[in-house]
Amino acid sequence: MSDAANPYQSPETVVAPVKPLMAQGTLTETMLLYLKGASPWLRFIGILGFICSGFMALGSFSFLAMVPFVGQFWNEIPGFDTFGNFINAAFGGSMVVLSLGGAAVLFFPSLFAYRCGDKIRSYLRTGTEQDLELALKNNKSIWKFYGIVCIVYLAFIPVLIIIALIVGVAAALS
Repeated sequence: MSDAANPYQSPETVVAPVKPLMAQGTLTETMLLYLKGASPWLRFIGILGFICSGFMALGSFSFLAMVPFVGQFWNEIPGFDTFGNFINAAFGGSMVVLSLGGAAVLFFPSLFAYRCGDKIRSYLRTGTEQDLELALKNNKSIWKFYGIVCIVYLAFIPVLIIIALIVGVAAALS
């Protein structure tokens, strides 16, 4: 046998593992200016979200006060007078639950935004890398939360279309 390369041998390549980006330890002045500019807005949006979430939670209980007034309308419709109290309770309870759920959905991204802005501000004061890591972690949490909410909403669209079709067909047949 000769020392010549085998022309039928599989080619060999040197595979170098992909190294993750390593922290350089410094941020440029432009990066710091962007962080400094974003921090107050993140805190503002977080606080505004807390306030709106609180008003939404308080406002949800106003639906309980509306229950007697809505019941009057149901009792005036022939055939619904026997079910008026049940429909009243279902309306009031479901509106409270939906409003409290909306307040909770608004609360969490507000919390993440506020924490992100606060940790950026803390990083700019102290220069501690742990503060920057926590700021970026909260930033990731904001977008992960919004992504999950979008997936849930997109999953409900076909369900709502099917319900609308069933109600439409039932109304057309009656």
